[in-house]
Amino acid sequence: MEILNYAFMQRALLAAVLVGITAPAIGIYLVQRRQALMGDGIGHVAMTGVGLGFLLSWSPVWMATVISVLGAVLMELIRWYGRTRGDIALAMLFYGGMAGGVMFINLSPGGSNANLTSYLFGSLSTVSESDVTAICLLAAFVVLVTVGLRRQLFAVSQDEEFARVTGLPVRALNLLTAVTAAVTVTVAMRVVGLLLVSALMVVPVAAAQQLTRSFAATFAISVALGVSVTIGGTVTSYYQDVPPGATIVLLTIGAFILLSVLAAPLARRRARALAAAHSTADPAECKIPATRAVADEVGV
Repeated sequence: MEILNYAFMQRALLAAVLVGITAPAIGIYLVQRRQALMGDGIGHVAMTGVGLGFLLSWSPVWMATVISVLGAVLMELIRWYGRTRGDIALAMLFYGGMAGGVMFINLSPGGSNANLTSYLFGSLSTVSESDVTAICLLAAFVVLVTVGLRRQLFAVSQDEEFARVTGLPVRALNLLTAVTAAVTVTVAMRVVGLLLVSALMVVPVAAAQQLTRSFAATFAISVALGVSVTIGGTVTSYYQDVPPGATIVLLTIGAFILLSVLAAPLARRRARALAAAHSTADPAECKIPATRAVADEVGV
């Protein structure tokens, strides 16, 4: 293929595959926790890291990673202790992150808002070898956490109180989820962009849920969909000269709409089967408690 003859496209496609894997992999836990917009908030904070990277002549990817992780930890602390004024603190954190990024970019030598654009919306031609190295290392961390600790993270995402009763370190796992989401944002920002990465975390998961309710199946389908749309969007961006981030997100939304239409007959069939099962079900006192399902998933 002609597209593979160019080194910058090879780097872009590799980054796209890694983004397609990592974004839905952590996104499934955020959706379960009803924190679908967490990636968007972290993306705002990461802008300060990008700006600092330019100002200090350090790698914007690594600097954004550090700032994003700090921001994610602060977000979790606000969630734990913020109580009624937590939303105000989060708003200041998000908007302060955006303002800090713009300010630091303009203070950097030869800097301008144009330098920030490729990080906000993604850019194929600017993915360097050092970016690919950083993306590979960060993606490996995300995969290790989301796959290696899937049972524990699933339990905490489903029912924190039950997970705490079973002896799981709930706060540590919540903090790890937030940090992993922050790392994913920096993995994706060179391909999708900081302002659009949250869509790639959430929409493939929502699309997969149209077809299945099983956690394992949803995880597999959402990752497969994420890889498909990131590769498709990257290739389309190359041939049609359109923004990669916007193209990937629009393809993801299109896939969601298509799967929603295709899943409608399946949902009706499932509802009829469930109604038939209820008509012959055991008495209520014989049913397995809902928390037992979480225990089975965790393996306790």
